[in-house]
Amino acid sequence: MFTNYHILCNIIIDSGTLWRKVGDLKMFMGEYHHNIDEKGRLIIPAKFREELGNRFIVTRGLEKCLYVYSEPEWNNIVAKIKTLPFTKKDVRTFVRSFFSGATECELDRQGRVNITSPLVSYADITKECVVIGANDRIEIWSEEGWNQFFLDNADKIEDIAENLFEGSGLNETL
Repeated sequence: MFTNYHILCNIIIDSGTLWRKVGDLKMFMGEYHHNIDEKGRLIIPAKFREELGNRFIVTRGLEKCLYVYSEPEWNNIVAKIKTLPFTKKDVRTFVRSFFSGATECELDRQGRVNITSPLVSYADITKECVVIGANDRIEIWSEEGWNQFFLDNADKIEDIAENLFEGSGLNETL
């Protein structure tokens, strides 16, 4: 059988059979609903576990959710933040919030992460959670927080996409 191979963003696409990942391109995507137990343990979706690795970082995110980063991605973020001028108040405030909430985690044998109580409290997580892939990170939301975020932004997505991708050619492919 004849197949064509195309290279796009470090991905080899074999248009006749399958897709293979090559290089360091990693992406988290999807939406999963799970419950956190009374000990603060939450199942990380199986599809995220391999990309996440054995050790990873959970910290405060924006919009009252939690960000989960693989170690390599965390190291990239730390390197970028180190370039910011600590003499600026906004930088110091962000660094304090972002790093003080950060904790290194591992999955247990059942694929669960133990989330610290300050992080659970920050994200207003009570029981039902939504775990989403957000490209280079995973986000953990309370179900109520995610639903509200989605409702608040559902009517704006088209305008946001148009503004973000204007002139890039990407908005024509979306």
